[in-house]
Amino acid sequence: MKNKVIARVAPSPTGPFHLGTARTALFNYLFVKKTGGQLLLRIDDTDSERSRDEYEQNIREGLEWLGLKFDADYKQSERTEIYKQELEKLIASGQAYVSKEEIKEAGQRSEVIRLKNAGEDVTFADLIRGEITFNTQELGDFVIAKDLTNPLYHFASVVDDKELGVNHIIRGDDHLSNTARQILIGQAIGAKTPKFAHIPLILAPDRSKLSKRHGATGLLTYRDLGYLSEAMVNFLALLGWSPQAKGGAEADDVLSLPEIIELFDLADVQKSGAVFDVEKLNSLNREYLKKLMPELAAGWLAKGLTDTTKNLTDYDEAKLANIAPVILERVSNYDELREAEEVGELKFWFEAPTPDDELIKNKAHLPKLAELLEKVNESDWTTENIKNTVWDFATETGRGEVLWPMRVALTGLPKSPDPFLVAEKLGKAETLTRLSKF
Repeated sequence: MKNKVIARVAPSPTGPFHLGTARTALFNYLFVKKTGGQLLLRIDDTDSERSRDEYEQNIREGLEWLGLKFDADYKQSERTEIYKQELEKLIASGQAYVSKEEIKEAGQRSEVIRLKNAGEDVTFADLIRGEITFNTQELGDFVIAKDLTNPLYHFASVVDDKELGVNHIIRGDDHLSNTARQILIGQAIGAKTPKFAHIPLILAPDRSKLSKRHGATGLLTYRDLGYLSEAMVNFLALLGWSPQAKGGAEADDVLSLPEIIELFDLADVQKSGAVFDVEKLNSLNREYLKKLMPELAAGWLAKGLTDTTKNLTDYDEAKLANIAPVILERVSNYDELREAEEVGELKFWFEAPTPDDELIKNKAHLPKLAELLEKVNESDWTTENIKNTVWDFATETGRGEVLWPMRVALTGLPKSPDPFLVAEKLGKAETLTRLSKF
């Protein structure tokens, strides 16, 4: 197809797959899917000293977790001969030359390959930032390769873009300063200048550069913390982009990947930095967790729970599936789940509590509660019916006097989910057993 969009995702395997790179990959994917184009994956491993197989695997695993699929897959380390041929052509035509450089640290001379630069202005239209002009005079004749078999990043990247037909480059605006250099290289090798779109960087809440101190870490660390891929895709999409409300209606932040693709437009990408808000991520993750089927929710919980809970007397995944909606109202990731575990908020589901007398205080009304609830049929054992059965008694006697000891008898805790809901989830037999202990 003529003028078909061809974009690329080009991570370097020199460290774990970073959130910023993941967001860039997603924006490329959204743009290509919206325009019916092609998306290429290119592993930029020209830096042989820092590139590692484990980092490449981490990148591929991260992209797969996000659900991003590619039309073709390349590695720069397998394309060395192509770069060599382009370098030889440039040298033969006089557009590049071999220069002897003194290495200060080593006190010796080495040869590098430099591109001749006339120092003219370079102007291009960025799809997000508008027209940008660089004065290239200060670049001088810049290095494009250490030698014929060791091209630098800028050169290899431009050659690949030409050879693979890449015509749209969507990347972080930390690459903006590289653009003039790459356009000059492209002109030298006869490449058509692609269309550029530089998306805003992800910033910390204080608008400083995002770092580990603010929660920045490898993408898969978030997977291991219990974040769902759907929530992460939704979160990353909203970092620097927002769907424009149609007809004056407020746009929904909870969006599936197909919905995001449908709404996505580069024109709606902001120019200023996108603030990383972990609370927003937690909120989105909680929304997606709530949508899980009980069995899947139980599986998610089981991965995050420690043996402290799994070794309790009545623990099993069927019971976990039953109470999953209640737990997921209160946690959004595995850190929060384990915090709840540590303070005893989960134990009572699988083991009857033994609260001390000081906490339970007035036990005198528990037998009456048990008597009333004994009359409720198993088939009618719901939160609403349990509440209706004891409500008049609690109102007449004093709700605090009745419902506080009920809560403590069932959970052993001063704070817990609604005691009527707890009773429903525990079941009639277990509820009556706990109320009758006192």
